[in-house]
Amino acid sequence: MTLLFWSSLALIFLAYAAYPVLIYFRVLFRPRPVQRANTFPSVTILLAVHNEQLCLPAKLQNLAKLDYPADLVHVIVVSDGSTDETNKILGAWEKIDNRRTVILTNHCGKASALNHGLAEAKGEILVFTDARQAIAPDGLKSLLSNFADPTVGCVSGELITGQDRNATFSGGVGLYWLLEKKIRHWEGLAGSTVGATGAFYGARKNLLSPLPPETILDDVHIPFQVVRQGQRVIFEPKAQVSDYLKPSPKQEYRRKVRTLLGNFQLLQLDPWLLTRSNPLRLEFFCHKLLRLIVPFGLVGMLISTIWLQADIYRLVLVLQIVFYSLAALSIFHAKGGIVSRLANISLAFIVLNTAAAVAMIYFVIGKKAVWARS
Repeated sequence: MTLLFWSSLALIFLAYAAYPVLIYFRVLFRPRPVQRANTFPSVTILLAVHNEQLCLPAKLQNLAKLDYPADLVHVIVVSDGSTDETNKILGAWEKIDNRRTVILTNHCGKASALNHGLAEAKGEILVFTDARQAIAPDGLKSLLSNFADPTVGCVSGELITGQDRNATFSGGVGLYWLLEKKIRHWEGLAGSTVGATGAFYGARKNLLSPLPPETILDDVHIPFQVVRQGQRVIFEPKAQVSDYLKPSPKQEYRRKVRTLLGNFQLLQLDPWLLTRSNPLRLEFFCHKLLRLIVPFGLVGMLISTIWLQADIYRLVLVLQIVFYSLAALSIFHAKGGIVSRLANISLAFIVLNTAAAVAMIYFVIGKKAVWARS
């Protein structure tokens, strides 16, 4: 049981503390600066949608207002078997130059929809975005400035969430997302980041190939395509995209199950990620894979501290009980100062790790994720 305790503690520490510190010091002592410049390559903005009649009009207006030469921007929207008013909205929108709509009769999934868009793309750079989020007016220009560096093959924007800070759950998720963005930024400054922000990222068209139809995480699969060809993937905090969704624990749980299931799927689709041919093998293991097995570390630590009798283990057991009790307080909407904030963090941590455990079960039994609006 002693071995179980210390190995479980080491796993949790490595995933959430040691790796971020390691990446931070790599940036300090071995930085790889990016050569940015105001370049204006031709761009295809690719958007796959399914039943997005509520979000789509605002998104199309957002794309039209981006601060970038209009004659260099080609927008493709792929409607993946939409059954609401989405296709009607796109029919009127397509009449303007440099706009193209692809209507798929059947609901094939996001990866297949993106593949249809890839086949139609004309720009040197492909920019991927989602329907709900709004790109900042200068976001596209900021994103593309990084492609002035010939070593850069993919650039991720930064997602800014407009969560209500007074909401019970959002504070914990916000802290997790803040740490995640810091890690991505540091990874990019040290070499390449692992994955991109799905709501807004771009890649050189000549580096891309069609996605496997079942792909869940295009925003991880595509960046690794780029890395495999010797190009960098970086994170650009000035290329911002905003999302005003206020996630509940249930919404965040569903989203994380799908995302973490996608990480398991990557091992199946891209087994080379665990081989020496992957220059980001260490980053992939620490950033993505370790988090998938942290739930087992949490269970192992709880079981071992119940069994072990020394004072240090009893203290850790008490701390765990307090931590999980705080999550219960958050569920019942406890409010007030530092206790409320700690409760939010506790609930978010438990929800995220429960999602990781469920994602592993889904992967083992072969349950597929469905592409749908949150």
